[in-house]
Amino acid sequence: MTSTPFELFGIDGLIDPDDRDMQRSVRGVLADQVRPHLQDWYEAGSVPVRELAPRLGELGLLGMHLDGYGCAGTSATAYGLACLELEAADSGIRSLVSVQGSLAMFAIHRWGSEEQKQQWLPRMATGEAIGCFGLTEPDFGSNPAGMRTRARRDGDDWILDGTKMWITNAPVADVAVVWANTDEGEGSKGVRGFVVPTDTPGITAPEITKKLSLRASITGEIVLDCVRLPSSAMLPEARGLSGPLSCLNEARFGIVFGAVGAARDCLEAAVEYVGDREIFDKPLAGYQLTQAKLADMTLELGKAMLLALQLGRLKDAGSLRPEQVSLGKLNNVREAIGIARECRTLLGANGITLEYPVLRHANNLESVMTYEGTNEVHQLMIGQALTGTPAFR
Repeated sequence: MTSTPFELFGIDGLIDPDDRDMQRSVRGVLADQVRPHLQDWYEAGSVPVRELAPRLGELGLLGMHLDGYGCAGTSATAYGLACLELEAADSGIRSLVSVQGSLAMFAIHRWGSEEQKQQWLPRMATGEAIGCFGLTEPDFGSNPAGMRTRARRDGDDWILDGTKMWITNAPVADVAVVWANTDEGEGSKGVRGFVVPTDTPGITAPEITKKLSLRASITGEIVLDCVRLPSSAMLPEARGLSGPLSCLNEARFGIVFGAVGAARDCLEAAVEYVGDREIFDKPLAGYQLTQAKLADMTLELGKAMLLALQLGRLKDAGSLRPEQVSLGKLNNVREAIGIARECRTLLGANGITLEYPVLRHANNLESVMTYEGTNEVHQLMIGQALTGTPAFR
């Protein structure tokens, strides 16, 4: 008799049956419609976002944890479990959903006007309209307060100038949520968000190519050259960095679960492989070193899943704090990339091919480890929570 890693931890018993059914449904659809194409998408360095987004919308995955405007209104834990399955397929697919729902849609839903919500959210929920989120700049990632993108008044309009970098979905997006410094407050207090249709004159979104990670994802810049917007384009409720940082926390929460999915997929592939692969006339699974590696990886995977579920409960209760999200993001991505690398050792030379998912996941997790806050940023957030002293400077 054999057990899966999650069975050893009794994970199914900790998940609401409806959420578990949703998770299995998502896994099944991805197995049919996404996984057969991942090798080709990854090798080509592209993904058919326009074709894929409506399929994901039909499943209710786009903005699924938001209420109203065509969104499913699920629990945070259900959203996390969906992210787990999406990233078990590929981090790029989970990124598509996260950027659409937890960044662009959440920003409009949380900080936007009713007009902005009605204009964009229903079409984004179905995948008809694609969104992106413009915060990171070429020289300002971990320190968004230093952003150089500027928004200045010109009568009743706003004029935006600047460049955003590493923006998922940007080359194919219909709308961008762009954050810019204004003269309406000192320092980061002057940061405001704008809902920017990408067909507005002055916007270009060149694609970033030659990536070694997140290849089944479309990444680009957002270049703003005297982009004129009406006053109604501003997100009225967002002032200062609290606006974009709240969106990042939504996306980080999805990563907490998503990283577990990538690690689980690697471990499942490794367990199957070592059972079939014969070394010195017996299965690789029958060696003590192999079993020690599998045991250690299972332990870390199970702990990561338990942490994710606990954070999901806290979020559903409305009590989840940013530093707790940092705990989850730091631990789960760090452990996931360790599991992916260890699984590669069990697969030997076969582990470097796209026939198996482990090195693809490992490469993707290099990006996941960096975006939505690097490991070092999350260490400092946890350190500040413990000591009461910020150490970012």
